[in-house]
Amino acid sequence: MGRETGGKCKQCRREGEKLFLKGDRCYTRSCALSRKSKPPGEGPKRRRPRRSQYQLHLREKQKARRIYGVREKQFRNYVAQAKRKKGVTGEALLTLLERRMDNMVYRAGLASSRQQARQMITHGHFELNGRATNVPSVLLREGDVVAVKEARRERVKAIVEGAADRDAPTWLERNAEAMRFQVLAMPSIEQLGMNIAANLIVEFYSR
Repeated sequence: MGRETGGKCKQCRREGEKLFLKGDRCYTRSCALSRKSKPPGEGPKRRRPRRSQYQLHLREKQKARRIYGVREKQFRNYVAQAKRKKGVTGEALLTLLERRMDNMVYRAGLASSRQQARQMITHGHFELNGRATNVPSVLLREGDVVAVKEARRERVKAIVEGAADRDAPTWLERNAEAMRFQVLAMPSIEQLGMNIAANLIVEFYSR
């Protein structure tokens, strides 16, 4: 299964909650979920069937995939990698997804959405620890420094300034003027503020 190419708002409606896929628009009244709460394709008089256990597991997995913008094959690899780690597999999975560079750029307020962050990285606007990189899936570690290349700052200035109103989480140290941030620590599950039942995802791949 490839990357989601349909409407972002339809994806939020399908999961029944905001996934913040369209950046600043998700925080305004223009958000489609506030106007159309029903899943796409469901008519006004059609009764919504009771979800089976399989559907509950599937929807949780799809929600996580859509939030982080990960393909099915990539997501399956993250689950396998999380299973090899010590501790709770679900927590290890979310930590791996949070460590992705595109997610960290979004979290630091240098892009309005994860998709935009992914595009900026792919276009070569960032450097990691002083070296150029164009791989959004790079897993960052404690102490890593990510910055917009000096030669690209004017090109992305409007994007960075537009996302600067969102506060950076405590595990990241952001320097808005220098367009850079440093990873201070790996976040705990409680700090993420994500409504994802990771245990259901692990159970889905354990069938």
